[in-house]
Amino acid sequence: MSLKVTAGAGKADPSPQAGALLRGFSIRRLATAGAEINVAIAGVGPPLLLLHGNPLTLVSWHKVAPLLAQSFTVVAADLRGYGDSSKPDGGPDHGGYSFRTMAEDNLEVMRQLGFARFAVAGHDRGARVAFRLALDHPEAVTRLAALDIVPTHHALTKLPLGWALESYHWFFLAQKAPYPERLICADLDYYIRYKLDKRGVGLDIFTPEALAEYIRCTTPAQIHAVCEDYRATLSIDFPMDQADFGRKRIACPVLVLWGRNSHVGRHFDALGAWQPWCDDLRGWAIPTGHYPAEHRPDLVHAAFGEFFSGREPRPAA
Repeated sequence: MSLKVTAGAGKADPSPQAGALLRGFSIRRLATAGAEINVAIAGVGPPLLLLHGNPLTLVSWHKVAPLLAQSFTVVAADLRGYGDSSKPDGGPDHGGYSFRTMAEDNLEVMRQLGFARFAVAGHDRGARVAFRLALDHPEAVTRLAALDIVPTHHALTKLPLGWALESYHWFFLAQKAPYPERLICADLDYYIRYKLDKRGVGLDIFTPEALAEYIRCTTPAQIHAVCEDYRATLSIDFPMDQADFGRKRIACPVLVLWGRNSHVGRHFDALGAWQPWCDDLRGWAIPTGHYPAEHRPDLVHAAFGEFFSGREPRPAA
């Protein structure tokens, strides 16, 4: 089997499912310096940017975003390379998919929408983009919530064996192109279902419509972009975090939630991992796996609603 991926090629055919899942949201495509970013927008109130993880899209917020839109102006974005955003070339150093580059995409998106200051919540890769956004642009980010990650620097310097076994894809996807792309694209349907089927949780937490969206967007072009994302993590993002560790901190209030039955909950002291980076930190484990917003949207919405309203959230009884 041969595999040739042209930058920007292989865009999945648009689907009405995103609009149906995010009822009441308008879908727009905004050009940034290096990409075209697909966003869903709705609501009234202070601006709140939502960033998804891998291998998801903005649809991963569909159980919480409409509720949040009752109190906030919600902007859910597909990261560059994912979903219906464009998939530009990563460049010889993969810098087109660094967390800094993806953070700048979303800073541009929010500025185009008229928001100079905003809150941000991210899950998985989106939380790493949000981390870099808050670190690089403290003037723009008012509050930050992260779902089910520890900072990249901590993960790669501590590297617990159990986490490494569950997070093997960090190192597989980062291999030189087209090795991982070629293996994955041999059976895309098998890959995406296996990737989403987390230990002790399964696929039942996903609605059929959301699962269909993730399958639709799992194209060769997206797989190449995802690999570029992980290549950038090891070659650019980690050295960047090494340079910033102990020198830069996130100034805004930070909320961290993680799944008790996720690779984070099983292998890390999550709050301890975040403390070196944060001046104002709170957080706790919730009874989920790696996809809290789809597994227990009630708990995520409750915590986000309090935190992004400026109140002090508390764990549910």
